[in-house]
Amino acid sequence: MKIPRALLVLILMLSAQVAVWAEETLEVEELVKTSQSWDGSALVAYPEGTPEVTILKITIPPKFKLPTHRHPMINAGGLLSGELTVTTIEGKTLHMTAGDPIVEVVNKWHHGVNEGDTPAVIIVVYAGAQGLPLSVKQE
Repeated sequence: MKIPRALLVLILMLSAQVAVWAEETLEVEELVKTSQSWDGSALVAYPEGTPEVTILKITIPPKFKLPTHRHPMINAGGLLSGELTVTTIEGKTLHMTAGDPIVEVVNKWHHGVNEGDTPAVIIVVYAGAQGLPLSVKQE
């Protein structure tokens, strides 16, 4: 798998910084390390073109259902608060609670719903290429 140069530089910089922080008793917990999305599918190759990393903080209101959509690139995140259920059109389901990580499905139609009574707040990192949309809504 070819890793975009900008992402590799970022990983190396963070690795070096973590080594320094570790000497200062910084606690590091690996939440997920995988080559598969949450439904078990193999992750796709990074897209061709100029790498572009996007980080979003998304707040989903209580009882809100996101439209059915797909992501044309690898993305991963962590649920900071609330709860979120993600379901593919094939019926595979992932229920997340605060603190859970997610490696999202790529190019698969799915939707999310906050079935809880409080907002669901999630941070998502997209590893794409310039000009590539983060998500595509199903028509």
